[in-house]
Amino acid sequence: MKKLFFALACVLALSGCKSSKALLPNVSGKAGEVIVVIEKADWEGALGADVRDLLACDCPWLAQKEPLYTLVNVPPGSFGDLFKVHRNIVLFSISQNIDTVGVVYKRDVWAAPQCLVNVCARSAEGASALLGDNGKAITGFIEQAERDRVIRNSIRYEERGIAGKVAPVFGGSPHFPTGYKLKKLTSDFAWVADEKQYTMQGIFVYRYPATGAADELQVDNIISRRNAILKENVPGMFENTWMTTGSFMPPQIEFLRFRGREFAQVRGLWEVENDYMGGPFTSHSFYSPDGEYVIVAEAFVYAPKYDKRQYLRQVESILFSWEWKEGED
Repeated sequence: MKKLFFALACVLALSGCKSSKALLPNVSGKAGEVIVVIEKADWEGALGADVRDLLACDCPWLAQKEPLYTLVNVPPGSFGDLFKVHRNIVLFSISQNIDTVGVVYKRDVWAAPQCLVNVCARSAEGASALLGDNGKAITGFIEQAERDRVIRNSIRYEERGIAGKVAPVFGGSPHFPTGYKLKKLTSDFAWVADEKQYTMQGIFVYRYPATGAADELQVDNIISRRNAILKENVPGMFENTWMTTGSFMPPQIEFLRFRGREFAQVRGLWEVENDYMGGPFTSHSFYSPDGEYVIVAEAFVYAPKYDKRQYLRQVESILFSWEWKEGED
């Protein structure tokens, strides 16, 4: 009997180890919020200024000033269970007794899905140096965590039927969460949007024949094609109005690779020709698997009464959920 009890205890213990991650509580906190665990003196000094310069700088792709992240300072002595379940944590470990200096990236330590950045240094000056050397990696890690949460929810709470109509036309589709509706679908253009009283989060998917030119996925060509296609497919509210690219902020391009898919990402501002509507957009341009088409998946936001950072972060994250139909990749 004792042997049987011992065997059962071992099985339960092992199963508990395997499922411990699943037992983590859900993360707390608002989207785009980061808890910074740091001593008050450092937060109010040069190190804190460097943290704010990195994490609370102006979003470079918005017309109005909005911080990249909303920061909440928590001193180490107050960093208890209430704060340990937050979605994004940047934890400073500063002591002369630190064995290994550097930046450590962890996921799902006290909650899920959580990201933790641990900056380990022997002095505040050393921590500032680490921020300078690893700033892009730190913001990229947090941004990816925010993006993954949106993708996870888009798949979990998917608006069934939309991707099933978009994918046959373009060979693939993003996952659209609950609330999105298919507004338009042709042989080369799709418009899906979540429209509320004062906001719109929209996604276009369109394609055009690839030429194979070396500069085909450069920003000028991408924007020229964008303007022509949107003029034809996205009319404004009044006669002789249509969506186009704004000139207030020059579009910015970068080339990314995400889960095996390479694309040109363009950020900019859209506006309505001969009208006063506008907002930010992000587009992903990439080739179809057979190389015959350039496919563009684009996210845009219209929210004249509200800050737009989170609306844009939400809808552009959906672009990253793109999946090819089976047999297309």
